Amino acid sequence: MLEITEELLGVIRAEAEKAYPNECCGFIFGKISGTDKHAVSLLPNENRSEDGERYHRFMITADDMLRAELYARREKLDIVGIYHSHPDCPAIPSEYDRSHALAVYSYIIVSCRNGRSAELTDQILDPETGYTKFITEEITQCR
Repeated sequence: MLEITEELLGVIRAEAEKAYPNECCGFIFGKISGTDKHAVSLLPNENRSEDGERYHRFMITADDMLRAELYARREKLDIVGIYHSHPDCPAIPSEYDRSHALAVYSYIIVSCRNGRSAELTDQILDPETGYTKFITEEITQCR
């Protein structure tokens, strides 16, 4: 389960609208306790995909991951997930999303249709399939 505030979800939605017609991406920070994650902050990240690919694909580089890990260490937090948008597409993970996902993270995907954020989902890789498929993770909104 991912516990996150409406304010943080609003920031993710705003990032999706700002990046439209391209995908946005960023990191979700907080604390992990077993399978429960409590989000407390975000770090937007530049979409590093090549020009002409950003409308349907996001990329986070190794340098971006290192920067996020250093931020988490400095703030005494964990990276609990990654968010990104799907411009003019459903908030359903693609095969590209799955093949680049890591088992430890939650993946928030927000659909952005005609520049306006729409449905939002949270996905995790399913341990019962050997982490080969996404399943929906419950989002609990907190204050």
